[in-house]
Amino acid sequence: MSIFPWGHTKIPVVALRGVIAARMGSINLDSCSSPIERGFSLAKKTGHLVLAIDSPGGSATQSDLIGQLIRRRAEETKVKVTAVIGDAGASGGYWLACAADDIRANRLSIVGSIGVITGGFGLDRLIERWGIERRLFTAGENKARMEMFSPLRPQDVTFTKDLLEEAHGMFKSWVRERRGARLGPEDAVFDGGYMLGERAKTLGLIDGFGDVDLVVKELGGDKAKPLWLKAKRPRGLMRLISRSAIETALDVAEERLMSPNLR
Repeated sequence: MSIFPWGHTKIPVVALRGVIAARMGSINLDSCSSPIERGFSLAKKTGHLVLAIDSPGGSATQSDLIGQLIRRRAEETKVKVTAVIGDAGASGGYWLACAADDIRANRLSIVGSIGVITGGFGLDRLIERWGIERRLFTAGENKARMEMFSPLRPQDVTFTKDLLEEAHGMFKSWVRERRGARLGPEDAVFDGGYMLGERAKTLGLIDGFGDVDLVVKELGGDKAKPLWLKAKRPRGLMRLISRSAIETALDVAEERLMSPNLR
């Protein structure tokens, strides 16, 4: 164990907090790669890295990109990764937790939600009622698939369900790969529902209970301290604008894109 001159072991802790999305201010590969890389570099001294996760999920793609980066660096450096779930490690948040070798949570943490969701609005009848004519031109039979001002086609429903099932299959494979024989009955684990940490432990989704401070001391000794590493945040004018208002508008836009989300 490497002890720093001032007498305290420092365990790097990478904070992964918020919605997972490919936009500024959220958890994504661009914002998190730097603290993750630095965390593994520092973790070579102790052999341990902690992920402090508090996320309800979000982008399936970003969840996978971050998870794969963590596993690559863990295998290259031989560092043991421990995830600590705070209030929530659900859906995409749980995907991130599965990148760790050991998962801890509070007994009241929201855990699981191993499923995929997408959605939107159908406004074709609304504009018809008001005598509004929709003029849409495309090249390609399915270019306007799931377009909200057009009637929903049966083939679009089939396509979307198949897409979600495919993404769900990848999620399940990732959890099986990372949790292995620790998992409980799959019908209770993979139904898309979330649960409290207490039940998550009985089903093998987590390995035990604890917070960051407790885990850091367990890994580095009673005098060990967390060395926090956090993702990049917006600067300048964007910090002065209401984040909740921006996120609400962007969430609506994301739903219209109909991309699978882990949330």
